[in-house]
Amino acid sequence: MTPSRALAPNIYFIAFTAGGVLMGFEMLGSRYLFPYFGGGIGTWASLISTVLCALAIGYFAGSAIVDRYPSQRTIGLAILIAAGWLALVPATADTVMQDILNSLGAGPAATLSASAALLLVPLSLLGTFSPIAVSLLTRSAKEAGRVAGLVYGVSTIGNVAGTLLTTFILIPSIGSRNITYIFAVTLALCAALLFATATRRPTEI
Repeated sequence: MTPSRALAPNIYFIAFTAGGVLMGFEMLGSRYLFPYFGGGIGTWASLISTVLCALAIGYFAGSAIVDRYPSQRTIGLAILIAAGWLALVPATADTVMQDILNSLGAGPAATLSASAALLLVPLSLLGTFSPIAVSLLTRSAKEAGRVAGLVYGVSTIGNVAGTLLTTFILIPSIGSRNITYIFAVTLALCAALLFATATRRPTEI
């Protein structure tokens, strides 16, 4: 079965949007950590390392999932769970940060733990998107490289847009917690789009 005409535009749109949310939430992570651990290089090293670890976990998980559950519903579910996690952050972050500070102090172990508590689960879930999306869009082995390049390229452009939009426009305008809710709703809408347009995996030729 070949992909529907709407599949590719939907996948690329969600790659861009989820990429923007991913990096936007990393920038928000600094705002959640700052009151407890400061905004120094150690905090940023912890945030960046956590994001990279989360993406690695997501890519590995996505590559394992794709052979068994290669569907829009699979990535839709991952994105929906990530949305749910983000929706809980504003109400729980202060308690979690304070508990980590009380338990571990303000050193590297604490900043890494705090970063992981905020970012690791939702960003790992978002990281599963690209490997599965590439599989859904690839109809033959000859297309694999081109499709992978497009998916990861569009996602990276979304990363840049999310970083700049969050840092220079959203944070000064509406605050970190409201932005987090907006990101959660955005991801939920992306998941809804995937569920609404779900198709079977295209047959390789």
